[in-house]
Amino acid sequence: MKLKYLIFIAAIFILLLTACTQESVEEDDAKPVTLQPIEGTDLNRLTLTEEAAERLGLETVSVRSQEINGVDEQVIPYAALLYDPSGKAWVYVNDGPLVFFRKAVTVDFIEGDEVFLTEGPETGANVVTLGATELYGSESEFEEE
Repeated sequence: MKLKYLIFIAAIFILLLTACTQESVEEDDAKPVTLQPIEGTDLNRLTLTEEAAERLGLETVSVRSQEINGVDEQVIPYAALLYDPSGKAWVYVNDGPLVFFRKAVTVDFIEGDEVFLTEGPETGANVVTLGATELYGSESEFEEE
């Protein structure tokens, strides 16, 4: 009787371990970011899982407009500016819930913590100020797979 009881307990224990292992494998298979090519470009739209966005601690701010010498320029925080290895300037634009894309910018000048752009996202667009380098790394990492 004791042997049957021990076998029953061992079987339950094995089933529980198997269920936990299977769940962990399924969670590990889920990619934290999905890339969707943007037609006509070499760029991608990144869609993050909620968990990935929380882990990165992403923060955004709206692009504002300011007149400089009679010309309207977009203004972003310096923290939103990102340079690729070739020296080209970029920002990540928040395009919807958990969706981001990289946009090239042309810097006119930098004053303190503000960057004045002659070309970039439209006024009111949300750009990533915290987590942009992680998005760039994610885009590069998953692009190669």
